[in-house]
Parts: sequence; C-alpha cells; structure tokens
Amino acid sequence: MKKTPSNILILSLFIFILAGCTTNNLPYMKEETARRLASAAWMVERDVSSGALPLRVYERMHERRKPANIYISGEGGALGVSFNKAPENPVALHLATKDKADNLAYIARPCHYIGAENCAQKYWGGAEYSEDVINAYSLVLDDMAKRYDIKGFNLIGYSGGATIAALLADKRSDILSIRSVAGILDTDTYSAIHEKTAFEGPVNPSLIAVQIKDIPQFHFIGGKDEEVPPAVLHGYLQATPPSNCIHNLMVQEATHDKGWVDKWPELLDLPLTCYMMTEKMTLPAGTEELKTFEPDFGKALKKNAKRKISPEKPVKP
Repeated sequence: MKKTPSNILILSLFIFILAGCTTNNLPYMKEETARRLASAAWMVERDVSSGALPLRVYERMHERRKPANIYISGEGGALGVSFNKAPENPVALHLATKDKADNLAYIARPCHYIGAENCAQKYWGGAEYSEDVINAYSLVLDDMAKRYDIKGFNLIGYSGGATIAALLADKRSDILSIRSVAGILDTDTYSAIHEKTAFEGPVNPSLIAVQIKDIPQFHFIGGKDEEVPPAVLHGYLQATPPSNCIHNLMVQEATHDKGWVDKWPELLDLPLTCYMMTEKMTLPAGTEELKTFEPDFGKALKKNAKRKISPEKPVKP
C-alpha cells in the first residue's frame, strides 16, 4: 500500500487509540493476573482498612491459634516511579502460591490494586518505608491476628518487602521469623549503588539489625541480581553482630525477578531456627553461603555501583 499522508494519518490515529486502550486496561490486567494466581492457590481477596493506607490482601487461613506465613510485595517497578502501579510480575505472590502452609497471606504495597485517592506520591518517592507505611502493615497483621486468632507471623519479604518485614520485626513482638528474597536490607547501600537520594527517616534495616538479631532469619540473594546486588545484603550482615539465628544463601543463577519461583519450595523447606550452618548441611543445587562471595564489601560496593541496570521485562498475564 502506498504511504499517502492520509494513510499515515489513519495509521497514526489507530496506533494512538490502541496505545490508549492498552494503557487504560493495564491496571485491570494486573489485578486480574493477581486474582487468577491467588484463586489457584485458594487465596481469597480482601481489602483491609489500615488507617490512611488501605492494603489489598490475598489470604488463606485454615487453622486458628496457629502461625501464618505472610508474603510482602516488592515494588511495581523501579523505586520512586511505582505510584499506584501494581507489579507486572508479582514475584511475592508467585512465591506465596508455592507455599503449602495452612495459614498464608500476601500483602500488596500501598495503592497497588486499590488505587486509593489518599495514597500520596511521597509513598513512592522517598517515603516507601515511612512510619505511616509500617503502621499500615502492622494494622493489617493486627486485623489478621484478631480475625483468625493467629499466633505469630513468619514474614517473607521480596525486594522492598524485605525492608518492611525487618522494620515490622523491630516494631512487633509476635514475629517468629524473617525470610528475604532479593531483599533491600541496607537502604543506604542500595541508594549509593543506584545514586539515589536517601529514603526519608530512619528506615534502614541495618540500623536495627542488632535489635532483631535473635529472630531466626534466612536471606536469599541472586548471584545475577543487578537491581539488589549481593553488596546490599553484605551491608546488613556487616551491621549484624555474630548470631546463630541469621543465615543466607546466594542463588547463583537468579536475577532480581527471575529464578526464584520454581526454586522456592526447596528454599522454603530449609530449616529456619537459631543454629550453626555447617559444611554437612545439604544445600540446594546452585546455592552457596554469601560469606564466600566478594568478602571485601568496599570493593563489592564500588564494583556494583558501576553496573548498568537492565530494565525489568514485563510478563504476560
């Protein structure tokens, strides 16, 4: 077909309309993706009014007076640009669907799937881990404890969800354990690597590492993660005094959002208690203790600061 001005105009108009439809439907598509994932794992959708920041929850609670595994979502994209945007690839929800626990819940981030009008831009522009946000999550846990008579929580945080998990553990007395996956556990190091302005307030888990050192913890980091490289976890580990309760593994082939889901049942099955990791312990294939990887933290930080970050690739619902 000959490209006449009128044909070009029609084609441009069609592309514009198609792009507008795609953009308008995208939030619904993300919500539908989350619902389908949760439904397949018998997790029920519920919006919890937690003060100024209501949060979307997908939960499966079958056993009263028992603990619950709580998965806390990561960001919808790069930190600081995820306002009111749910993740295209909800890694934490994917992980939750692999968990066979009787009591289980996934908590989304503020505004995700709900789009509350009072979710200010600041909650994705420096105040991601502010007192308001942590209080909102704590109120959700209070609601679950009361509604289902839950006796303690095992927190599993992905990416920035790990930051929230650590801060909740410092705030509450009913946190039984913490697991992190590609977790931002040293926000200062993370900000330095990405040349970001520091987050608002005293929100760095490394600053409260001493207070939570007696809570059993297992931290998993990806060997090929350029968004949250191993240097970020090193910062947290260096701030933590010697403790038999804190353990870590590097999943060698994992990136920030790839290589976790299929391996999660095996990682989740690792014993989580206050014990000494020994050479006799059988580790999953493709993992190793982080302490053997780039022990020179200063060198690791300098090296990772020069890395070019690859954009996250969206996945089809």
